[in-house]
Amino acid sequence: MQAQSKIAVAGATGRLGRHVVDVLQERGHQVVPMSRSTGVDLITRDGLEEALQGVDCVIDSATQPTNDMQAATDFFTASARNLHEVGERAGVAQIVVVSIIGCDRFSGGFLAGKAAHERAVSSGAIPVRLLRAAQFHEFLSQMVDWGTQGDVARVPEMRTQIVAARSVAEALADMAATAAPEADGPIPEIAGPREESLVELATLFASSRRDGLRVEGVSDPADPDRELYEADGLLPGPHATLAGPTFEEWLEAGADA
Repeated sequence: MQAQSKIAVAGATGRLGRHVVDVLQERGHQVVPMSRSTGVDLITRDGLEEALQGVDCVIDSATQPTNDMQAATDFFTASARNLHEVGERAGVAQIVVVSIIGCDRFSGGFLAGKAAHERAVSSGAIPVRLLRAAQFHEFLSQMVDWGTQGDVARVPEMRTQIVAARSVAEALADMAATAAPEADGPIPEIAGPREESLVELATLFASSRRDGLRVEGVSDPADPDRELYEADGLLPGPHATLAGPTFEEWLEAGADA
Protein backbone atom coordinates (compact mmCIF):
# COMPACT_ATOMS: atom_id res chain seq x y z
CA MET A 1 0.00 0.00 0.00
CA GLN A 2 1.33 3.47 -0.80
CA ALA A 3 2.40 5.86 1.94
CA GLN A 4 -0.78 7.88 1.40
CA SER A 5 -3.91 5.80 0.99
CA LYS A 6 -7.64 6.16 0.76
CA ILE A 7 -8.94 4.83 4.07
CA ALA A 8 -12.55 4.49 5.20
CA VAL A 9 -13.31 4.72 8.91
CA ALA A 10 -16.39 2.91 10.18
CA GLY A 11 -17.76 4.52 13.33
CA ALA A 12 -16.01 7.76 12.38
CA THR A 13 -17.88 9.96 14.86
CA GLY A 14 -17.48 7.69 17.89
CA ARG A 15 -15.15 7.94 20.88
CA LEU A 16 -12.37 6.15 19.00
CA GLY A 17 -13.35 6.83 15.39
CA ARG A 18 -13.03 10.59 15.62
CA HIS A 19 -9.42 10.17 16.78
CA VAL A 20 -8.74 7.73 13.95
CA VAL A 21 -10.02 10.27 11.42
CA ASP A 22 -7.85 13.01 12.94
CA VAL A 23 -4.69 10.88 12.94
CA LEU A 24 -5.18 9.73 9.35
CA GLN A 25 -5.81 13.26 8.11
CA GLU A 26 -2.76 14.56 9.96
CA ARG A 27 -0.70 11.90 8.16
CA GLY A 28 -1.97 12.97 4.76
CA HIS A 29 -4.31 10.09 3.98
CA GLN A 30 -7.56 10.56 2.11
CA VAL A 31 -10.23 9.70 4.67
CA VAL A 32 -13.81 8.55 4.09
CA PRO A 33 -15.73 8.97 7.38
CA MET A 34 -18.51 6.40 7.67
CA SER A 35 -21.32 6.79 10.19
CA ARG A 36 -25.06 7.23 10.07
CA SER A 37 -24.53 10.98 10.39
CA THR A 38 -22.44 10.94 7.18
CA GLY A 39 -25.09 8.88 5.35
CA VAL A 40 -23.48 5.44 5.72
CA ASP A 41 -25.20 2.66 7.63
CA LEU A 42 -23.25 -0.59 8.12
CA ILE A 43 -26.38 -2.61 8.86
CA THR A 44 -28.79 -1.44 6.14
CA ARG A 45 -25.88 -0.81 3.71
CA ASP A 46 -27.26 2.63 2.89
CA GLY A 47 -24.42 4.62 1.35
CA LEU A 48 -21.87 1.84 1.94
CA GLU A 49 -21.18 0.94 -1.68
CA GLU A 50 -20.55 4.57 -2.62
CA ALA A 51 -18.33 5.15 0.43
CA LEU A 52 -16.06 2.19 -0.34
CA GLN A 53 -15.36 3.05 -3.96
CA GLY A 54 -11.59 3.33 -4.44
CA VAL A 55 -10.86 2.64 -0.77
CA ASP A 56 -7.64 0.77 0.01
CA CYS A 57 -8.40 -0.12 3.61
CA VAL A 58 -11.28 0.06 6.10
CA ILE A 59 -10.62 0.75 9.77
CA ASP A 60 -13.60 -0.65 11.65
CA SER A 61 -14.13 1.19 14.94
CA ALA A 62 -17.92 1.01 14.84
CA THR A 63 -19.63 -0.24 17.97
CA GLN A 64 -23.01 -0.92 19.54
CA PRO A 65 -23.64 0.84 22.89
CA THR A 66 -25.23 -2.09 24.70
CA ASN A 67 -24.17 -4.73 27.19
CA ASP A 68 -26.68 -7.20 25.75
CA MET A 69 -24.72 -10.05 24.19
CA GLN A 70 -27.28 -10.88 21.51
CA ALA A 71 -27.76 -7.28 20.40
CA ALA A 72 -24.00 -6.75 20.22
CA THR A 73 -23.47 -10.03 18.36
CA ASP A 74 -26.21 -9.23 15.85
CA PHE A 75 -24.72 -5.80 15.17
CA PHE A 76 -21.14 -6.96 14.82
CA THR A 77 -21.84 -10.02 12.67
CA ALA A 78 -24.08 -8.03 10.31
CA SER A 79 -21.57 -5.19 9.99
CA ALA A 80 -18.72 -7.65 9.37
CA ARG A 81 -20.68 -9.45 6.66
CA ASN A 82 -21.65 -6.21 4.94
CA LEU A 83 -18.13 -4.75 5.01
CA HIS A 84 -16.75 -7.93 3.45
CA GLU A 85 -19.42 -8.33 0.78
CA VAL A 86 -19.54 -4.70 -0.30
CA GLY A 87 -15.83 -4.15 0.25
CA GLU A 88 -14.82 -7.11 -1.88
CA ARG A 89 -16.79 -5.76 -4.83
CA ALA A 90 -15.19 -2.33 -4.31
CA GLY A 91 -11.67 -3.77 -4.28
CA VAL A 92 -10.84 -3.06 -0.63
CA ALA A 93 -7.44 -4.62 0.13
CA GLN A 94 -7.74 -5.08 3.90
CA ILE A 95 -9.84 -4.38 6.97
CA VAL A 96 -8.28 -3.31 10.27
CA VAL A 97 -10.53 -3.99 13.25
CA VAL A 98 -10.27 -2.80 16.83
CA SER A 99 -11.28 -5.41 19.40
CA ILE A 100 -10.93 -5.76 23.16
CA ILE A 101 -8.23 -7.47 25.20
CA GLY A 102 -9.56 -10.68 26.74
CA CYS A 103 -12.90 -10.66 24.94
CA ASP A 104 -12.51 -14.33 23.95
CA ARG A 105 -12.41 -15.31 27.64
CA PHE A 106 -15.86 -13.94 28.52
CA SER A 107 -19.14 -15.84 28.31
CA GLY A 108 -21.64 -12.98 28.21
CA GLY A 109 -22.37 -9.33 27.62
CA PHE A 110 -20.72 -6.96 25.19
CA LEU A 111 -17.35 -8.70 25.44
CA ALA A 112 -18.77 -12.01 24.24
CA GLY A 113 -20.41 -10.11 21.38
CA LYS A 114 -17.04 -8.63 20.50
CA ALA A 115 -15.50 -12.10 20.41
CA ALA A 116 -18.23 -13.08 17.96
CA HIS A 117 -17.24 -10.03 15.92
CA GLU A 118 -13.64 -11.25 15.75
CA ARG A 119 -14.78 -14.63 14.44
CA ALA A 120 -17.19 -13.15 11.91
CA VAL A 121 -14.86 -10.52 10.50
CA SER A 122 -11.93 -12.95 10.32
CA SER A 123 -13.92 -15.40 8.19
CA GLY A 124 -14.64 -13.05 5.27
CA ALA A 125 -13.01 -12.68 1.86
CA ILE A 126 -10.91 -9.59 2.60
CA PRO A 127 -7.70 -9.94 4.66
CA VAL A 128 -8.29 -8.77 8.23
CA ARG A 129 -5.93 -7.54 10.93
CA LEU A 130 -7.12 -7.31 14.52
CA LEU A 131 -5.88 -5.01 17.26
CA ARG A 132 -7.10 -5.76 20.76
CA ALA A 133 -7.19 -2.69 22.98
CA ALA A 134 -7.75 -2.11 26.67
CA GLN A 135 -10.62 0.09 27.83
CA PHE A 136 -10.25 3.72 26.77
CA HIS A 137 -9.71 6.66 29.10
CA GLU A 138 -12.89 8.06 27.53
CA PHE A 139 -14.75 4.97 28.83
CA LEU A 140 -14.68 6.33 32.40
CA SER A 141 -17.21 9.11 31.90
CA GLN A 142 -19.65 6.65 30.33
CA MET A 143 -19.27 4.16 33.18
CA VAL A 144 -19.74 6.86 35.81
CA ASP A 145 -22.81 8.29 34.05
CA TRP A 146 -24.39 4.85 33.63
CA GLY A 147 -23.99 4.06 37.31
CA THR A 148 -25.03 7.40 38.79
CA GLN A 149 -28.12 7.67 40.96
CA GLY A 150 -28.38 10.87 42.91
CA ASP A 151 -24.98 11.70 44.33
CA VAL A 152 -23.59 8.16 44.13
CA ALA A 153 -21.97 6.45 41.12
CA ARG A 154 -21.82 2.66 41.32
CA VAL A 155 -18.97 1.36 39.20
CA PRO A 156 -18.06 -2.30 38.59
CA GLU A 157 -15.05 -3.74 40.37
CA MET A 158 -12.63 -4.21 37.48
CA ARG A 159 -8.91 -4.44 36.84
CA THR A 160 -7.83 -2.75 33.63
CA GLN A 161 -4.82 -1.22 31.93
CA ILE A 162 -6.73 1.73 30.55
CA VAL A 163 -5.39 3.51 27.44
CA ALA A 164 -6.05 6.78 25.61
CA ALA A 165 -8.22 6.44 22.51
CA ARG A 166 -5.75 8.67 20.64
CA SER A 167 -2.96 6.11 21.27
CA VAL A 168 -5.17 3.31 19.93
CA ALA A 169 -6.04 5.43 16.89
CA GLU A 170 -2.35 5.93 16.12
CA ALA A 171 -1.75 2.17 16.28
CA LEU A 172 -4.71 1.48 13.97
CA ALA A 173 -3.44 4.08 11.50
CA ASP A 174 -0.02 2.41 11.50
CA MET A 175 -1.63 -0.94 10.66
CA ALA A 176 -3.86 0.53 7.95
CA ALA A 177 -0.89 2.06 6.13
CA THR A 178 0.96 -1.27 5.99
CA ALA A 179 -0.15 -3.80 3.41
CA ALA A 180 1.70 -6.83 4.75
CA PRO A 181 -0.49 -9.12 6.89
CA GLU A 182 0.48 -9.90 10.44
CA ALA A 183 2.76 -12.89 10.89
CA ASP A 184 1.42 -15.93 12.70
CA GLY A 185 1.35 -15.32 16.42
CA PRO A 186 -0.78 -13.70 19.10
CA ILE A 187 -3.24 -10.98 18.16
CA PRO A 188 -1.56 -7.59 18.74
CA GLU A 189 -2.63 -5.76 21.88
CA ILE A 190 -2.34 -2.17 23.07
CA ALA A 191 -2.86 -1.02 26.64
CA GLY A 192 -1.95 1.79 28.98
CA PRO A 193 1.31 1.96 30.90
CA ARG A 194 0.09 0.39 34.15
CA GLU A 195 -2.59 -1.77 35.74
CA GLU A 196 -5.39 0.17 37.41
CA SER A 197 -8.56 -0.27 39.47
CA LEU A 198 -11.60 1.03 37.61
CA VAL A 199 -13.16 2.15 40.90
CA GLU A 200 -10.07 4.16 41.81
CA LEU A 201 -9.99 5.73 38.36
CA ALA A 202 -13.68 6.59 38.57
CA THR A 203 -13.08 8.23 41.95
CA LEU A 204 -10.27 10.29 40.42
CA PHE A 205 -12.50 11.25 37.51
CA ALA A 206 -15.43 12.20 39.75
CA SER A 207 -13.09 14.32 41.88
CA SER A 208 -11.89 16.16 38.78
CA ARG A 209 -15.48 17.13 37.94
CA ARG A 210 -15.91 18.76 41.38
CA ASP A 211 -19.60 17.82 41.55
CA GLY A 212 -19.53 16.02 44.90
CA LEU A 213 -20.21 12.62 43.32
CA ARG A 214 -19.26 9.64 45.49
CA VAL A 215 -18.07 6.44 43.82
CA GLU A 216 -18.84 2.94 45.12
CA GLY A 217 -17.50 -0.31 43.71
CA VAL A 218 -20.06 -3.02 42.95
CA SER A 219 -19.68 -6.73 42.31
CA ASP A 220 -22.38 -9.04 40.98
CA PRO A 221 -22.04 -12.57 42.42
CA ALA A 222 -24.50 -13.83 39.81
CA ASP A 223 -22.26 -12.75 36.93
CA PRO A 224 -20.33 -15.81 35.66
CA ASP A 225 -17.60 -13.46 34.41
CA ARG A 226 -17.19 -11.62 37.71
CA GLU A 227 -13.82 -13.17 38.57
CA LEU A 228 -12.44 -12.31 35.13
CA TYR A 229 -13.44 -8.66 35.50
CA GLU A 230 -11.98 -8.42 39.00
CA ALA A 231 -8.77 -10.37 38.33
CA ASP A 232 -6.79 -10.46 35.09
CA GLY A 233 -9.41 -11.05 32.38
CA LEU A 234 -8.99 -7.61 30.83
CA LEU A 235 -5.25 -7.22 31.36
CA PRO A 236 -2.79 -7.34 28.44
CA GLY A 237 -0.38 -10.16 27.73
CA PRO A 238 3.42 -9.87 27.75
CA HIS A 239 3.56 -9.06 24.03
CA ALA A 240 1.29 -5.99 24.32
CA THR A 241 2.35 -2.49 23.30
CA LEU A 242 2.09 -0.17 26.29
CA ALA A 243 1.24 3.43 25.44
CA GLY A 244 0.88 6.56 27.55
CA PRO A 245 -0.38 8.81 28.86
CA THR A 246 -1.65 7.47 32.16
CA PHE A 247 -5.25 8.30 32.99
CA GLU A 248 -4.12 10.84 35.58
CA GLU A 249 -1.83 12.56 33.05
CA TRP A 250 -4.65 12.54 30.51
CA LEU A 251 -7.02 14.19 32.97
CA GLU A 252 -4.45 16.79 33.99
CA ALA A 253 -3.91 17.67 30.33
CA GLY A 254 -7.61 18.53 30.06
CA ALA A 255 -8.42 15.82 27.52
CA ASP A 256 -12.03 15.51 26.34
CA ALA A 257 -13.67 12.80 28.42
